[in-house]
Amino acid sequence: MKLNQTLLILIGMLFIFSCQTKQDPLTEKKASLSEKKTALRAIQKEIDLLSKEILKLDPPKEKSPVVVKISTMQPNTFKRFIDLQGRVEADDIVNVSSEIGGRIISLTVKEGQAVRKGQLIAVTDMSTLENQIAEINNNLDMAKTVFERQERLWKQNIGSEIQYLQAKTNKEGIEKSLETLKSQIKKKNVYAPISGIVDKEFMKQGETTSPGMPIVQILNTSKIKVVADAQEHFLKSISIGDMVEVTFPALGQTVNKKISMIGRTIDPANRTFKFEIETNSMNGQLKPNLLAEVKINDYSMEDAIVIPLDAIQEEVSGKKFVYLMVKKEGENRAQKSYIELGESKVGETIISSGLNAGDNLIVAGGKNLSNGDLVTI
Repeated sequence: MKLNQTLLILIGMLFIFSCQTKQDPLTEKKASLSEKKTALRAIQKEIDLLSKEILKLDPPKEKSPVVVKISTMQPNTFKRFIDLQGRVEADDIVNVSSEIGGRIISLTVKEGQAVRKGQLIAVTDMSTLENQIAEINNNLDMAKTVFERQERLWKQNIGSEIQYLQAKTNKEGIEKSLETLKSQIKKKNVYAPISGIVDKEFMKQGETTSPGMPIVQILNTSKIKVVADAQEHFLKSISIGDMVEVTFPALGQTVNKKISMIGRTIDPANRTFKFEIETNSMNGQLKPNLLAEVKINDYSMEDAIVIPLDAIQEEVSGKKFVYLMVKKEGENRAQKSYIELGESKVGETIISSGLNAGDNLIVAGGKNLSNGDLVTI
């Protein structure tokens, strides 16, 4: 009897507890979540175990080696050049002209003819002056006769002093006029002021020239120079005495010469300065206005590590890097190396840090590489 009562009490308590549990959804959900997490952990352990067993039975295949081209780094001399265009000019070029002008009655030279300094170039017509000189000579003879008579009379105390002085002044004036005309008539002959070649013939025989008007142009081809213009930012790179390479494309010849002069002013129109290179005529081959190409070494560095610009890559952050080929466990693999750049020129740059002599730089085939990839040469 008592046992039955106890069982009834327990059943009632369980019923009451069961009703209370169903009435609390939060507790029910927490319990369910805990059960599922336990089950998930068990499943994950099974997955991990299966993955390891599969990996042992079927290991992953590494992708095929990437074909690359390498260059072994060696210190070299780095030289950068400036290429400028110049022109040939004559150091001595003069226009020969008459000081007093007149009709040219004789022209003794032709274009292309060699002349010496002091050689007769042309003769101008001075017939008018010659007639004036003849007339003045007659007047001078008369003036001298009058003066001599007045002088004798004056010494004999005959005649007035005024007459004597007038005769003397007249004679001296005519003499000075004669000297002036004689000095002018000497200028009828035009002489070469320098030795050289007659480059241009401006006037012909029979034409009338004016004072200062050029008759011929003489070019001294023994003194030739190459003149070029450089941008002002090259001022620190160009100095007097620097050796430069000068090429004459029309002649197919190249010579090495020194810079002889640097201009003292900057052209405000194009921000350039002029410099000159003295040379010789190369047996008459160099002619004024002949095109010349000037190559100037503006930067040099000994024992520099120089690489092609195409081998350099850049991260999103802006860091520059290259790939090297290194040996790892007997295999050739790509290794990323961060670098710092130095001076550069077209197609090449100096590496100031990040590369050393003996490194095998990947210069081709490295655009799609990743660090550690297998590579083959």
